[in-house]
Amino acid sequence: MRRRRFPGGDRPTPKANAKAPQAGEEGGWVTVSSGALANLSTVMRWGAWSLLLLGVLMSAAAHLRLSSQPPRTAPTPAQAAPASAEAVGPGGFAVLYVAAYVEAGRGTEASLARFFPNMRNISLEAKPGAQHADQLAAVQVKDVSDGYWSVTVAARITASPSARDDESDKEQAKEKEEDETGVLRYFQVPLRSTDGDGFAATTLPAEVGAPEAGDGIELDYGTPVPGDDKDETVTTIARFFSAYLAGAGELDRYLAPRTALDPVSPAPYTQVEVAQLAELNGDYRRNLPASDGARRQLLVDLWAAAPDRQLRPLTYALTLTARDGRWEIAALNAAPVLTKEK
Repeated sequence: MRRRRFPGGDRPTPKANAKAPQAGEEGGWVTVSSGALANLSTVMRWGAWSLLLLGVLMSAAAHLRLSSQPPRTAPTPAQAAPASAEAVGPGGFAVLYVAAYVEAGRGTEASLARFFPNMRNISLEAKPGAQHADQLAAVQVKDVSDGYWSVTVAARITASPSARDDESDKEQAKEKEEDETGVLRYFQVPLRSTDGDGFAATTLPAEVGAPEAGDGIELDYGTPVPGDDKDETVTTIARFFSAYLAGAGELDRYLAPRTALDPVSPAPYTQVEVAQLAELNGDYRRNLPASDGARRQLLVDLWAAAPDRQLRPLTYALTLTARDGRWEIAALNAAPVLTKEK
């Protein structure tokens, strides 16, 4: 502990030869005459009146200072409320609601009230925690009206171990497997906006069938061709992805100037091979000369080998530019180009 310093040095310590009490001092108490006591009483009385008056003046000053400031409201306890629209949107709110709904049961109705206010008037009969929801995702969001949506949430539902033990037909292998691996189910949730950009469900979720699969997507690329090691463009792309995905070599040597890109780390693959390529607005051309300033956009399919030797297909949309007689990677595009509707 740091020693406290006093003016002129350390705290003085008692000395053996300290001055003893003199005449007029008894046991450390100082004795005074009656006249001195009278004078002392007068001084103390005037001091008390002065302190009282000073206290009144300070209280008045404090009151005037506080009255000149805007009033402050006492903070209210934080309450569980739906997240704002900027945080998750109706889709994210519906996902949280369905997750809580699947696991709720008798005695846990309050866990749903923060999503569905009318839940306060409803009682549940299921055993809480009998089911669990994984892999939840909002797969469809429809506008019903201004500030009112219908959200379809997909969830893989599994039965808890205790619930599986209670099943009378647990010997049936198929049902047991479904309980263990889960079944993908869909729930439709109506949501409205609330004050403060929040959300509230208007009913309990409704279980529905899977949404219809969309039509095939048409991309605006020509006929793909197999990767060819004798094609300099394919060689450049293969080496680029080997550095990007497998940590083989320097990535910068394959990038165009002012293109910033970091390799995937840690490298998830050990080897990469170009399976096929397609070119935007036409068929792919092998060994196309790299004239300075030329630009091309490709759709590249890869085979990537993981450390366990499993092959995974990957697809990238690339932009290449030509410089000094060679093709360089200018960008990994966010998405391939779609065919324009006629």
